[in-house]
Amino acid sequence: MIKSMTAFGRATVKGEDKDITVELRSVNSRYFDCTVRLPRTHTFLEEKVKAYVQQYAVSRAKVDVSVSFDHHGGELGTLQPDMKLAGEYVAALRKMQSELGLVDDITVMRVAENRDLFTYTRPEEDAEAEWARVREVLAAAITGYVAMREAEGKKTEADIREKLANVSAFAHSVGEISRTDVVGYRDKLETRLRALLAEHDVVPDEARLLTECAVFADKIAIDEELARLESHFSAFDDICRSGEPAGRKLDFLMQEMNRETNTIGSKANNARIARLVVDMKCELEKIREQIQNIE
Repeated sequence: MIKSMTAFGRATVKGEDKDITVELRSVNSRYFDCTVRLPRTHTFLEEKVKAYVQQYAVSRAKVDVSVSFDHHGGELGTLQPDMKLAGEYVAALRKMQSELGLVDDITVMRVAENRDLFTYTRPEEDAEAEWARVREVLAAAITGYVAMREAEGKKTEADIREKLANVSAFAHSVGEISRTDVVGYRDKLETRLRALLAEHDVVPDEARLLTECAVFADKIAIDEELARLESHFSAFDDICRSGEPAGRKLDFLMQEMNRETNTIGSKANNARIARLVVDMKCELEKIREQIQNIE
C-alpha cells in the first residue's frame, strides 16, 4: 500500500492528575528525521518517542512530535534556585553595568529569565509507568496520523495509475507506428542498395543483401524497449501490493522507465514517435514528482 509522507495526527487523554496531548506532523524527506518537543521534566522520554514513531508511524519523513502536559492535581515537583550560581550571575551583571555604564535594570524577574539558575526536582515516579501513559496517547495520535497517510496515499496512487495508463497508451501507439516504420525502412534500404549496386554493375548476393537490410532495420526497432516498459508497468503493481515502503523503489522504477523512453526517442526516426515520446516523458515527470511524497 502506498502511503504519503505528509500527514498530521493529534490525541489527548485526560487523567486524574494531568491531561496529556500529543501532536505529530510530517513532511517529505529522504530519510527519517524526528524532532520531539517535551517539557524539561520529561526529556528522558525523547528517544523512546522517536523509536516508537519510527516503528509504528513512518520510516522515512521529517517528523515533528509535540508532547504537552496539563497538570490539574497531584504533586508537580519542586523548583529550587541555585543561590550560589545566582549570586555569581548577579555579580557579573553588576560588573557589566558598572564598567560599561549601563542602566541598572536588574530585577528578580530579569534574573529569573535565566533558566539555568533553577533546578527542578521531579517527584519520585516510575519512569516506565510514565512512558506507558505517554505511549497510550502517542499511539492514539499515530492512529489518526497513519489514517491520513493512507488516505493521501490512495489519492496519490490513483493519480499515478491514471498517468501510467496514459504512458501505456502512448507506448502502444509508438509500437504500432514503429512496426510500420521498420518494414518501410527495410524495404527502402533494400531498394536503395539494389539501385546503388546496379549503378556499378554489381550482382548482389541476395542472402547477404537481405541479411544486411534486416540488421540495419533492427537498429531502429524498439520492441525490446517497449517490452521492458510493459514489465515496468507490472512491477508498479507488485510494489504497490508489497505492503512495504514504496517511494524509493518507485523512484528507481521511474528512472528505468525514463531510460527506456529516451532510448525509444533516440532510435526512432519518426516525427510522430518523437511527439509521443515527449508526451510520455511529460507524464513520467509528473509521476516522479508525485513519488517524492511517498514513503
